[in-house]
Amino acid sequence: MENIQNLLSHHQIKPSYTRMVIFRYLRDNHTHPTVDEIYQALAEELPTLSKTTVYNTLKLFIDHHLVREINLKEQKRYDVVTTPHAHFKCDRCDELYDVEIAPPSLDEKSSELFVVRDVQLLYHGVCRKCQKTT
Repeated sequence: MENIQNLLSHHQIKPSYTRMVIFRYLRDNHTHPTVDEIYQALAEELPTLSKTTVYNTLKLFIDHHLVREINLKEQKRYDVVTTPHAHFKCDRCDELYDVEIAPPSLDEKSSELFVVRDVQLLYHGVCRKCQKTT
């Protein structure tokens, strides 16, 4: 937890125990969890935890560039990997996987017109695990 404490402090975030536990969960579970999944996973360890606390903590992490929010049609998920990459969502099991490619950049004319703050590239299909079950 000392590394997490240092990381949060480095990003000007007060390293409370709750924040460190939430970040540890994200770091150790590369499943792109939802707020509900985070809450359910940590509720026993943090009996006073609320979903509001999870939301607020994630927003703080996002604002300080420690976590990315992935916007899917039906839900939001959270990713501790903040380097540019894409995602693949399985249409059968709903798992979300990291895809190690750099998202495309804007052409020269468009880059003069816009300031890009985030790019989300999402592939849909059937993952290998689900392909084997058919």
